[in-house]
Amino acid sequence: MENPSSPAGKLISQTIAMPRETNANGDIFGGWLLSEMDLAGAILAGRIAKGRVATVAISSMSFLNPVPVGAVVGCYAHTLAIGASSMRILIEAWIDGEQQADSSKVTEGEFVFVAIDDQGNKRKVPKT
Repeated sequence: MENPSSPAGKLISQTIAMPRETNANGDIFGGWLLSEMDLAGAILAGRIAKGRVATVAISSMSFLNPVPVGAVVGCYAHTLAIGASSMRILIEAWIDGEQQADSSKVTEGEFVFVAIDDQGNKRKVPKT
């Protein structure tokens, strides 16, 4: 898997990796990072769907490097496909830290979201 020098997609969210999110080795839990990516994907999917969305699948996920405490984690996302009610979105997580001169990609995943109505039923994604 290639590790490009810059993120693909648009910066959707940023946060700081805090000590409460670590494992016994002092690295950030993969589940916390996955959650941050899911939130970023939901933001983009919600913009595309112009409303409520739900995550229905994570069709691939690759953890490339550990995330140290204190790193700034940025989630970048871009749309791969839009169906009648679903959206496939690639999300990359990159880190910047005080000890790092450059950004580095730490994980990427392909998420599938579906547009839903107020009752939680599937609905069509509006045409743009």
